[in-house]
Amino acid sequence: MIEQFNKDNLFCEYYKCWVSIYKEGAIRPVTLQKYKMTISWLERLIPDVKLCELDRICYQKLLNDYALLHERQTTMDFHHQLKGAILDAVDEGLIERDPTRKAIIKGKTPKEKKPKYLNQFELHTLLINLNLSEKINWDWFILLVAKTGMRFSEALALTPKDFDFSKQLLSVNKTWDYKGNGGFLPTKNKSSVRKIQLDWQTVIQFSQLIKNIPENEPIFAHLNNKIYNSTVNDALCRTCKKSNIPNITIHGLRHTHASLLLFAGVSIASVARRLGHASINTTQKTYLHIIQELENKDVDLVMRSLSTLS
Repeated sequence: MIEQFNKDNLFCEYYKCWVSIYKEGAIRPVTLQKYKMTISWLERLIPDVKLCELDRICYQKLLNDYALLHERQTTMDFHHQLKGAILDAVDEGLIERDPTRKAIIKGKTPKEKKPKYLNQFELHTLLINLNLSEKINWDWFILLVAKTGMRFSEALALTPKDFDFSKQLLSVNKTWDYKGNGGFLPTKNKSSVRKIQLDWQTVIQFSQLIKNIPENEPIFAHLNNKIYNSTVNDALCRTCKKSNIPNITIHGLRHTHASLLLFAGVSIASVARRLGHASINTTQKTYLHIIQELENKDVDLVMRSLSTLS
């Protein structure tokens, strides 16, 4: 237990215990896995550093060594995962002063990023090149994510029962454990439980497509014994190449969906609800570049309106 630690104990052992007490059972398994990855990096980079030796220089060197192999954002995440445990150790008198104060976050030069989203013409070109057969396939999955903006794990967990065709609604209330052994899991957060309005064309298509699937069976998760994100991304990549448009990921289709709604004039609050964001701040932060572009258009509109006044 943490209360049994003293200043001469190893920091990596303290951190492992801290994760076990404060994080296991309190966060999603996929998030817990990130903390366990941080443990493995501590055992690799500072295996012999004691709690009493963790000062600002030691901590900065740890971040610098980690940053040699990771991009800046990943190093920032590493820093944030460590900081909670370190501040607790300071409160308990195991570390004399907060070594994370004024820490400098560095990182490798980021790789060239794939386009985050398609424009309206590119999305239209993608959709008309999908192979929408009479049976469920990954192209139907791509279509549904493009039309709804759902997360990958949310779309995998869909069952026929989640569709209300009479009201043109789709209920998102669970996810699929594709990183583990399969099966249903809770949604990412409470705000992720939502109902998404569907267009009439999608309603007609899916009402026929899923009519023979048992109502509580996952529609897409049975397509492969073990589902990998890369499997669907590869299918999407092939269609992007065939369509002669930028190659994006399934998550990029979620960004595409949100971007097109924002450019169409849908409010940020409505987009946040449709995406299942926990806070409107998440939406603003993620789509800041689009919001700024729209604000520039608003300024032009205001100026034109004012110029007509006499």
